[in-house]
Amino acid sequence: MTSASDVPQPVPLGGWPTPLEPLPRLARAIGLGPDDLWIKRDDLTGLGGGGNKIRKLEWLCGQAVAAGATHLVTTGAPQSNHARLTAAAGARLGLEVVLVLAGTRQASAGGNLALDGLFGATVVWAGDVGGDALAAAAREVTERLRTDGAVPELIPFGGSSVLGARGYAACGRELLTQAPDLTTVVVALGSGGTMAGLVEALGPDRVLGVHCGAVRDPSGTVSAFASGLAGDDVPAEALRVRLDQVGAGYGALTEPVLAALKLTARTEGIVLDPVYTGRAMAGLIGAVQDGDVLPGGRTVFLHTGGLPGLFGHPAALAAAEAGLAAGPEGR
Repeated sequence: MTSASDVPQPVPLGGWPTPLEPLPRLARAIGLGPDDLWIKRDDLTGLGGGGNKIRKLEWLCGQAVAAGATHLVTTGAPQSNHARLTAAAGARLGLEVVLVLAGTRQASAGGNLALDGLFGATVVWAGDVGGDALAAAAREVTERLRTDGAVPELIPFGGSSVLGARGYAACGRELLTQAPDLTTVVVALGSGGTMAGLVEALGPDRVLGVHCGAVRDPSGTVSAFASGLAGDDVPAEALRVRLDQVGAGYGALTEPVLAALKLTARTEGIVLDPVYTGRAMAGLIGAVQDGDVLPGGRTVFLHTGGLPGLFGHPAALAAAEAGLAAGPEGR
């Protein structure tokens, strides 16, 4: 286990603590009591449009600054929230950012890609590649930068590593001060670091992760990060992970997710995204229906952000616009 003296100090990038707010109308709509469901607003972290990656990036960028980095390099899908927030963090810290993204350049993609450009990031398109090839492409970019005299820091996919997970161990402790009686925290399980940090702080029994299709082995990924963070084995079989919301794949919009988006927006005025938080809410609804989350306890839904991704997802946008009610014609 890494000693405390070996761990770099985080750099301040967000505003803490984030709010914890009740969701009484949504709670009743999904079968919970009006005081049972709360939302942790990690979409309101401030920098770059907000989102959970900021807590991770505080630690990862702290390491980069300590190493004298001039560039941050990271990977993601074209609409990666992590890539967008890495670009924002680089702008805040005065570092150049190179995003190595899967796919090819699109004429007008909007969403997170528009913000990547606004923050001044450079995008390297890696083509139609999987996770291993994308990571290899990022390493090649990093080595080229180093050869050219730069000091690049390679930020892991999704900001997820044992170091990055420290941000969500801190979030778990923050939650305990806000809601010491919490029974379950429901969170999107993407690259794994967010859930791992929560597990370290709260224990595996109180964290329910909803797999979003970003990694091949979600339980094993979380187990590895949580074990490294705790310095002790956190077995994959001890974790609470739902696998029922991936559908046709990472970027595909499913009917349960669309229903969750609409219900959350129309009961509480809260916007979720179609890839992560929408899946997490659909998973929570399923957990209530099958008895994994029960009325009478304090359930916290962790809102990990992702709003810009909604505007880069054509199917979700079309479905949202289709919900517009027709009114009387204007004069």
